[in-house]
Amino acid sequence: MTSAIPDISLNDGNSIPQLGFGVFQIDPKDTADAVRTALDVGYRHIDTAEMYGNEAEVGQGVRTAGVAREDVFVTSKLSNACHRPDDARSAFRATLDALRTDYIDLFLIHWPLPTRYDGDFVSTWKVLEEFRADGRAKSIGVSNFQVPHLERLAAETEVVPAVNQIEAHPYFPNDEVREYGAKNGIVTQAWSPIAQGAVLDDPTIADIAEQVGRTPAQVVLRWHVQRGDVIFPKSTTPTRIEENAGIFDFALDDATMERITLLGRGEAGRQGAHPDTFDYIPA
Repeated sequence: MTSAIPDISLNDGNSIPQLGFGVFQIDPKDTADAVRTALDVGYRHIDTAEMYGNEAEVGQGVRTAGVAREDVFVTSKLSNACHRPDDARSAFRATLDALRTDYIDLFLIHWPLPTRYDGDFVSTWKVLEEFRADGRAKSIGVSNFQVPHLERLAAETEVVPAVNQIEAHPYFPNDEVREYGAKNGIVTQAWSPIAQGAVLDDPTIADIAEQVGRTPAQVVLRWHVQRGDVIFPKSTTPTRIEENAGIFDFALDDATMERITLLGRGEAGRQGAHPDTFDYIPA
């Protein structure tokens, strides 16, 4: 299955597997086993974050899975508590220590936090540029950045983010942010790709799944793939982990893609926090 997962080129010359394995809300005690299962199935991309509290267990899973470190694409993200430059430097070292690795494939600013730190996510981004320059982060990017946030980075910094990880699913396609990324060489990663399961009972999705002989989750994940997004569904169930990877041997026609896209509800479809107002800082 590994060879069936396409790579997407990034604007810095690196590439990222289009399908990844997400560990958000996976209990640390279950994380290493889940990561090993995903790597056994054929995933080669793991997405974690400092605020998930399971970076160390992700590292353990990668080390004990029998797959060479250089063959696994690992993403992590900066804690909201560590946006000030010196704090960001310390937090990044802590991420490398937790993962027990000398480098990370992709490191992201987790949230822009425009109402915190005097709205200064630019100085935080410039610190990530340091990590990229010294090779400890092969690629750098952002998460949950809106178009004005991206425009500010473009005006005030040198390095264009390689990716922007945003909420995106059939109920909330988030097309304005995706289109900005496409025009400016920023790959979109879709978190909550099945809307935390909310879209799986949708009558349209169920009808399409029956027509193509696939599960509703596979249909929705395939929709993302054909849109060109990077996805990283989460599960701790081995059969579901494998099922989520079985999306590269079928395709949805244009009419079916449009049926799913028309499920969008605009801002009403958003399930997570709005990036313009989200201000959570962990204790």
